[in-house]
Amino acid sequence: MRARVIALATVLLALSVPGHADAARRTPSIVWKSSSLEPNSSVKLSGLVTTNSTGTKHWSAKGSCRTAGTRLTAQSSGSCSVTLRIDASRGFTARTSVKKLTIKTKELPVAYDPYAGTNEGVTPAGTKSEGTLTTADGRTRHYRTYVPSSLPSTPVPLLIGLHGGLGTSAQFEANSGFDNLAESNGFIVVYPDGIGNQADGSGYQTWNGGYCCGPAQTQQVNDVEFISKLVDQMSARFRIDPKRVFAAGHSNGGILGYLLACRLADKIAAVGVQAGSNIVEGCTPSQPVSLFHVHGTADTNMPIGGGKGSGVSSTIFVSARSAVDAMVSAVGAVSTPVTAVVASNPDITSLTWTRAGTNIQVRYVTVAAATHAWMGHPSQSTAGESYVGKPYENFDSSRAIWSFLSAHPRP
Repeated sequence: MRARVIALATVLLALSVPGHADAARRTPSIVWKSSSLEPNSSVKLSGLVTTNSTGTKHWSAKGSCRTAGTRLTAQSSGSCSVTLRIDASRGFTARTSVKKLTIKTKELPVAYDPYAGTNEGVTPAGTKSEGTLTTADGRTRHYRTYVPSSLPSTPVPLLIGLHGGLGTSAQFEANSGFDNLAESNGFIVVYPDGIGNQADGSGYQTWNGGYCCGPAQTQQVNDVEFISKLVDQMSARFRIDPKRVFAAGHSNGGILGYLLACRLADKIAAVGVQAGSNIVEGCTPSQPVSLFHVHGTADTNMPIGGGKGSGVSSTIFVSARSAVDAMVSAVGAVSTPVTAVVASNPDITSLTWTRAGTNIQVRYVTVAAATHAWMGHPSQSTAGESYVGKPYENFDSSRAIWSFLSAHPRP
């Protein structure tokens, strides 16, 4: 990522140094202060000239910012004081002049660690179970649960894993690797099923995310109520920390994830999605909710730029950035994001908006060349790959989502 110049200051100096000894005693000092010096920016010194009999430059710059050669890297926002020092021990002639100091501040890319604060997933050794509940419309809804083999005595996080359109709870459990992460990171996962395309509710599943998808949307199924009841049921069965109830969804499940952030903020602390989107109007969460959105630039099923995808849905999807911007506005985050990159993988770029004075954040991660397939995990079938593309291997959506969610409990 190229640094972007965000400030420029020039200081003109005229310094006469009568001799070596006097030069050593007289240290010219220039203090430059700028309110535009942001965290993770740099100060570059240029145009500073001192000359001795051999034509060699001998000067140094020191300041309250960390010194690295002629670059001073700011560790925090605020002012930066720079002191210029002439080295009179290197054979200067009787007269030395410092003509000009040009200071530029540049934005440096912040390092993004997608998996910060998490343990790598391990083979699940816990307990799997299935259950049902009845919603207000009389529907019997099904879900699957994974409980790790070892949990602390204190209340634990709950993650709701929302499969994609035409998927199932069993498929998402097998494909996402969340059981593996739950085992190594100490949280419970519940995988609900959407509404099937058959009259009895079986078949390929979809969710009503407000403007998509399938039978769940056309029948106006209240999936927000279902998830709310599911949280209550899980909280009655297990010692769940109400401040750490999270949702993670793929595609149609990601669309529902956005809707939960908008309409179930009293129970959901943060949401993570891959290839989701949302209506851009009418999102009024009862309290701010953090959101993580990752999207592949080569996703044709739900194009990152919006529009109709290559899948079976006829929905005209909202662009990923529009959905993110709507959530930024809904939670009252600052309008300017912090850009971060993964040094070892130029495909990945992260933008993060933060609500001032809080830990509420919206993070948007783009992955160049990634398809619609759940990133970092093998497809369950060749047929699946023909529909959503081959999974991008160098980014683990599940672990990145859990890293974000676990760092954003309810305040």
